[in-house]
Amino acid sequence: MIIPKPARLSPEQLAEISAIVEPFGCRIQPIIGAVRNIYAIVGDERDELMTNRLEGLPYIERVDKMQSPYKLMDRRSSLSGNKIKVGNLTIGEDLLVIAGQCTIDPKNPNYFYETAHAVKEAGANSIRGGVWKPRTNPYSFQGDNKSLDILMEAHRRTGLPVDAEVMDEHQLHLAIEAGVHMLQVGARNALNYSLLRAIGGAVASRPSTVVLLKRSIHMGPLNEFISAAEYIAAFGNPNILLCPRGTSPAIDGYRNHPDESITPLLKEKTWAPVVVDPSHSVGKAAYVPACALAAVAYGADGLCIESHVSPSKGIGDDPKQALTPEVLAYTIREARQLWAARREARAHAPEGISSAK
Repeated sequence: MIIPKPARLSPEQLAEISAIVEPFGCRIQPIIGAVRNIYAIVGDERDELMTNRLEGLPYIERVDKMQSPYKLMDRRSSLSGNKIKVGNLTIGEDLLVIAGQCTIDPKNPNYFYETAHAVKEAGANSIRGGVWKPRTNPYSFQGDNKSLDILMEAHRRTGLPVDAEVMDEHQLHLAIEAGVHMLQVGARNALNYSLLRAIGGAVASRPSTVVLLKRSIHMGPLNEFISAAEYIAAFGNPNILLCPRGTSPAIDGYRNHPDESITPLLKEKTWAPVVVDPSHSVGKAAYVPACALAAVAYGADGLCIESHVSPSKGIGDDPKQALTPEVLAYTIREARQLWAARREARAHAPEGISSAK
């Protein structure tokens, strides 16, 4: 990681450092910041001669070596102070809540508009809405491009940013062209490296776009989860949220094996905010509020919750796991109170308590 003395390198300076690292099998990836840029060395950065040549340049302050499989997402990287905004909320200043329907019904758009207004009234900061849906059964409803128009209309009516899952490059480009604020990578695509690269490239020049990366369905090492985020960040946009959402094999009674307890483990490894999805973790509306509070107790920075004004009339997972607006409002109030209390307690924590934020 190259830290320059000026806020940004000139094209000539960037060309010079690129020429230095290329013979060592590396390349330079600029990371664009609001105040200053930093420059990641993509490749094996451990060669001492390469480092010496870089640090000998008059406009380079220092070169930080990251002995980690994920150089950008590592907690010790120069991106550790990266602030991610979702709408008017800066993550870390308050609990982020994303809420809305599992699946937008293109035949009944008013259900989604009513849900969008209801989740805003309940205190959510962003609206989730399934435009395209991954389905195990090929004959199940797979989503509809028309739902993208409904999602963006909900944004215009409420003023809240919107979140939609994309599963391939065609959907990715449609979502970006429409102005979707948060691109969601679902559990089935969490290790689809081609898609992760495509998303990284697509959002590289869009610093206001956020990516919500869910953990894969099958339990895997945390380094694998964080390295998936590295695929996206390597293109220059580090606005990535890690989303535990339960894994397989499931516990009897729950849809998946709830994994909100990995939050402090993630925070010891990476600076990336953690936004837990309790709806897919437990899969039943009655269990979601408790799972959401458990996630906050473990240190989550946000929640992604399914909600519907009339769950029984929804499609997809909404009939079984979506919260009504009343229960959502209660859950958000309780979660934010717990979040504030936990932050206050952490500020006075005795020595020996994990320093992960």
